[in-house]
Amino acid sequence: MSDLIFEKTSRNDAGWLPALSHSEEEILKFLPASALRRSEAHLPSVSELDVVRHFTNLSRKNFSVDSQFYPLGSCTMKYNPKVLDAIAAADAFSQTHPYQDPQDAQGALRILFETQTLLSEITGMEEFTLQPAAGAHGELCGLLIVGAYHRYKKEKKTKVMIPDSAHGTNPATAALCGYEVVQVKTDARGHVELRDLKAKIDKEVACFMLTNPSTLGLFEEEILEVARLVHSVDGLVYYDGANMNALLGHCRPGDMGFDIVHINLHKTFAVPHGSGGPGSGPVGVKKELVKFLPAPRVLKEGSQFIYEKEAPYSIGKLRSFYGNFGAIIRSYAYIRALGREGLEAVSEHAILNANYLKTKLKDLYEIPFDGYCMHEFVMSAKRQKAKGVKALDIAKRLLDFGIHAPTIYFPLIVEEAMMVEPTETESKATLDEFVKVLQEIQKEIETNPQKVLDAPHTTPVSRIDEVRAAREPNLRYRAK
Repeated sequence: MSDLIFEKTSRNDAGWLPALSHSEEEILKFLPASALRRSEAHLPSVSELDVVRHFTNLSRKNFSVDSQFYPLGSCTMKYNPKVLDAIAAADAFSQTHPYQDPQDAQGALRILFETQTLLSEITGMEEFTLQPAAGAHGELCGLLIVGAYHRYKKEKKTKVMIPDSAHGTNPATAALCGYEVVQVKTDARGHVELRDLKAKIDKEVACFMLTNPSTLGLFEEEILEVARLVHSVDGLVYYDGANMNALLGHCRPGDMGFDIVHINLHKTFAVPHGSGGPGSGPVGVKKELVKFLPAPRVLKEGSQFIYEKEAPYSIGKLRSFYGNFGAIIRSYAYIRALGREGLEAVSEHAILNANYLKTKLKDLYEIPFDGYCMHEFVMSAKRQKAKGVKALDIAKRLLDFGIHAPTIYFPLIVEEAMMVEPTETESKATLDEFVKVLQEIQKEIETNPQKVLDAPHTTPVSRIDEVRAAREPNLRYRAK
């Protein structure tokens, strides 16, 4: 069957489109003649039933959190309540417009302002901006603020320190902003190696970008000392908030010494994640950095919500309007619905689920860092590799059981890494099934490894050449 809807076109199965509610003469009062189409649009002519079947069948070819377990470490691919979609789609929100007079949009501005306030309280920051459209965009915002702060103080800073276990966007963002990237080693327990940090830190350091818990799923136990060392050279400490769902309600980055925070609403606060967005990566700062936040921000003046009028030290505008409003509404409703106790339960369940899986799998896979983890953990397929089966092969075989693969080969410091994040929304039954499947795959590795090496067997597209697929994508390929 054809996978492209344009290939389904048939003049005998034309779909139905409503007639225009205005004549061409009426339309020309609002649009120039050059804007009107003079030839038919090249749209597929397909019946409604075929449209429904086409897109339903396409959806079944993809993995989705709504249909399968998705333990993708570092990405927090969790279930998000559908009621939040309904709230965001309500006419009161979907029919408003950012060019409206602020007096006619007080409800929308109140949500933006209160979201800024809630995120400040949750993270221990003074103020927030909601403009950044994703986590990496938040990192860019944060490092632009770092640069503005040091220029304001007439300090020349050229370096950004980053752990060797960091997300790849951290060094990429630092390099994009013109900084030299200084890598800090991880010690045998999986934490920032203080000796290496002390040896490399100097007055040229503008910032230390850090994820806590780290991408190894471990809480940085020496975070107060790390922050002290960075502050001693007048550097700033930046918090990559990708793993914030492990801390909610229990501890705050601001109390650990972080000066700048970005939060992934599309990871932590119930905004759908994936498919290109829209994400949301709000950034919060301590008091001395507020003046550098992107403008305009939503402020409260008496009982009115207004747009910031003057911001002479702002790094400028990072995005059209005031952020991804639909994403912000979802997160606002999620936070208000859960309250403090609910947010605490989110982190508690995330940590419990991860430690449960880690304990269940420790005899099957090598666990490079012992002890309790936070919301995720890293295991190594070194034992399996010794038998000829790599982490990639196990990841492919999981697809045959209806389970998405964990993140593999990251962090780079762990050989044959498999990074597992069950999230707080998965049940014990789902976790037990995941363990059972990995045990079954292990038996295959022992008795019939070729079955794993040839996987997947049941997906629409079988094993592909990943390198060639990335360099020479063939979007019309169909499995035979």
